[in-house]
Amino acid sequence: MAYTAPRSTTSPSGRRHPLVATVMVLPLAALLVVVFGGWEAVVTQASSVGVMLGR
Repeated sequence: MAYTAPRSTTSPSGRRHPLVATVMVLPLAALLVVVFGGWEAVVTQASSVGVMLGR
């Protein structure tokens, strides 16, 4: 089995702050929305749920 170095962490608890994680994900999320037309899907789903709830 290969030797692997122990993982180093940037914070004492080994977890990222939620805001840092959000900032890391936003560029990928924006790219996926543009490439796959996600905004229209979100609006369509929200509209369908609104109709289903009687709004």
